[in-house]
Amino acid sequence: MVVVFGCLLMTPLQAESPQVESLQAAPMQAALEAYQFDSTQMETDYNRLIKELRCLVCQNQNLAGSDADLARDLRQQTYEMLRDGSSPDQVIEFMVARYGDFVLYRPQFKANTYLLWLGPIVLLGVILFLLLRRLARENQDDANQGGGHQVDATPESVAAARELLEQPDTSSQ
Repeated sequence: MVVVFGCLLMTPLQAESPQVESLQAAPMQAALEAYQFDSTQMETDYNRLIKELRCLVCQNQNLAGSDADLARDLRQQTYEMLRDGSSPDQVIEFMVARYGDFVLYRPQFKANTYLLWLGPIVLLGVILFLLLRRLARENQDDANQGGGHQVDATPESVAAARELLEQPDTSSQ
């Protein structure tokens, strides 16, 4: 089984040239990787690893999708380690020891990554706590102030309001 990674690289002048229509007419640089795997399991492990490991040069791209030189070197290193008998876990341990937890798309749950894993949950809890505390304080203020509507009423205005309320309704006639 052979897995091939490659891309054609052209300079801007070559891309605009009418001679590019024929692959033989324009010189191009080709970056090509071909690996021979001993078994389908080794190929499966390799493909899984290069999809799980992050390219350290590219922003948010795995080794499988990156054309950076470092990604090419890490794919080669992964292949060689698997070919030499290393397990996928040993490859991951090597990469983490050499490049840190950033090389993993899904960092392991350990002491130095607790904040990464638990931070969003703790932040959500703090926000909910503050929100509930504010709502409770507003409800208590409303209850203490008689519904939150404070009216300065004189005895004369209260008497006038009572008279209006006690008058019979004549609008429906």
